[in-house]
Amino acid sequence: MYITITAQKLETNYSQSSADFVDYLEKENEGLTKEDMEHFFNQYGDEISAKEVVKEIDGNTAKLKKKEPKFYSITVSPSKHELRKLENSSADLKRYTRELMKDYAASFKGREIDGRPISVDDIKYFAKIEHQRTFKGTDKQVKENQPFASKILELKNEVRKIERGDATGNIERLKLKIGKLERDAPHQQNGIRIVQGMPKEGNQSHIHIIISRKDASNRFSLSPGSKYKASEVEMHGKKVKRGFDRDAFFSKAEVTFDKTFGYNRNYAETYKAKKDFIKSPKLYFAALMKLPANEKAMAFKIMGKSGITLIPNIPTSKAQLALRVFKRLRKGAEIAVKSSSIGI
Repeated sequence: MYITITAQKLETNYSQSSADFVDYLEKENEGLTKEDMEHFFNQYGDEISAKEVVKEIDGNTAKLKKKEPKFYSITVSPSKHELRKLENSSADLKRYTRELMKDYAASFKGREIDGRPISVDDIKYFAKIEHQRTFKGTDKQVKENQPFASKILELKNEVRKIERGDATGNIERLKLKIGKLERDAPHQQNGIRIVQGMPKEGNQSHIHIIISRKDASNRFSLSPGSKYKASEVEMHGKKVKRGFDRDAFFSKAEVTFDKTFGYNRNYAETYKAKKDFIKSPKLYFAALMKLPANEKAMAFKIMGKSGITLIPNIPTSKAQLALRVFKRLRKGAEIAVKSSSIGI
């Protein structure tokens, strides 16, 4: 499970409206019939139009300064293992989103509205399920294929020059070289070189959520930003934690998923495990090696599937294991923890 919380981008040329972001989330509906479209929804409503979303988010910005974000976005990306537990991706993820937003509201520790704790009814949000992902230029597969892509483009330009009569050469020989480069590129999908913009295969279902910075009454600012992390303040003569507790939110998001769908989460999949690895690799490996044999085997399988490179024939000794795979695992774990963060 990867969850990111990102503030609205505010640049000199960026619209103060949520329209650009909402239009981006509508991209997957292009060319589909109404019956096949994925619509926006919130805690109690379905089939909410993009126009209504923009109206509600843009109209809920009282007293916010021009350079303050008007909304935040959450992206929830279940793993392939988690997605396999769903019977109906759209319906199940919609149900999960509504439970997740209860966790989001509860993560505003110590915050109150009209003398009561914040509830999901105080959060103005709209969500949308998407089922496709495409490879980006920043993806490892695209970056490592780039030298091949550059050479292929160079050869194709040579072919075009010969066809126009601007150069001489053997077109068939150049095409054979192009074909070899296509096959030799390190990252392929169904026998085709992976390029930027190519749809990713398999179940890619995920959730996008747009959340107003202001509460539903448009009176209070509810920011999950990093500078608003839970901190101790004095209230009613007692010290209490106040602010958004992101660690609690990410951890509870996993618990809620597991409870909702009866998912048996492996240690290696937990947000806590990834954080533990960064803080204390020794304790992390100790916990890993204490797992039952079948769970331990699954843990290494999950780590490998997540893009964390493991060496062959992993030794069973904790000391050897920590020593030999630490450097390779640490980078992957840091990326995973960074993914589960608030991008401000």
